[in-house]
Amino acid sequence: MTSFKIGERLIGADAPPLIIAEMSGNHNQSLDMALQIVEAAARAGAHALKLQTYTADTMTLDLAEGEFFIKDPNSLWAGTSLYALYEKAHTPWEWHAPIFARAKELGLLAFSTPFDESAVDFLESLDVPAYKIASFENTDLPLIRRVAATGKPLIISTGMASIAELDETVRAAREAGCKDLVLLKCTSTYPASPANSNLRTIGHLRELFDCQVGLSDHSMGVGVSVAAVALGATVVEKHFTLDRGAGGVDASFSLEPSELASLVIETERAWQAMGQVHYGLTEAERPSLVYRRSLYVIKDMAAGEPFDGTNVRAIRPGLGLAPKHAQSLLGRRARQAIQRGTALDWSLVE
Repeated sequence: MTSFKIGERLIGADAPPLIIAEMSGNHNQSLDMALQIVEAAARAGAHALKLQTYTADTMTLDLAEGEFFIKDPNSLWAGTSLYALYEKAHTPWEWHAPIFARAKELGLLAFSTPFDESAVDFLESLDVPAYKIASFENTDLPLIRRVAATGKPLIISTGMASIAELDETVRAAREAGCKDLVLLKCTSTYPASPANSNLRTIGHLRELFDCQVGLSDHSMGVGVSVAAVALGATVVEKHFTLDRGAGGVDASFSLEPSELASLVIETERAWQAMGQVHYGLTEAERPSLVYRRSLYVIKDMAAGEPFDGTNVRAIRPGLGLAPKHAQSLLGRRARQAIQRGTALDWSLVE
């Protein structure tokens, strides 16, 4: 498992996690709002902005019946057809260039999720630095091969996929030319619950497929993402909106700007806190040694007086002998008169 770069950004254990703000359809069909989302993501400290590249016609058929109509009462999108949903949620292709341009001006990586080969061709014309495959397309091997053939870093969400399916996916990607791969642990419910996130899968994915691993997080808040980084996630993707109250196809499980800023800060802290296996004193801790307990004379002693529990005790600060020596001092005598408050040293002991 090696690190690699997307643009100038290092992806791997030696760098803070890459935080991707997913716009999805939260622009509500307003280019002005889309550009505001880009600007808010940059202000919040995100490292990348991601779109989704499709049209309703490349996703499904214009039918509003049977399996083309969402009837599940638990779905955020119940009562609409797939076609109508994608018509509402898609990002017009003519918006991609200005959105990507604004993102780059603000120092954000900008790329997208293609949903068919025509979208890959279009994104190649915009020279995107990487690609993302959504969970629902992670078994679309022809699409994965087409994206992998670009030679650019590939991020794949693993939602719903079995190990066998992921094995097929990863093999297809690598055989088609993918060298730099990230698998994102993903729970394909909207929103996802922490209890259904199963983050221990992150380490298992890394061992199975020897690649970078991250999280596509549909849960509320930032706690699940922070935990993922503590388990080794090097990429975190979260849906992002200006205001959940303003609506949007994915707004209800998207982060607002202050939450995205918290995500950036807390995931980096989690990454910093991982460190390495270490025992003993660090240089930063050296000044704190003084607050250990050590043996002190607690009342004035005459020369030749024996040490016992009435005149020696383990107290703070830590400038005297270690408390482990207390037993061996009992019965031994003071080499000289010793004043109360003196840190005990072997030079004071006969």
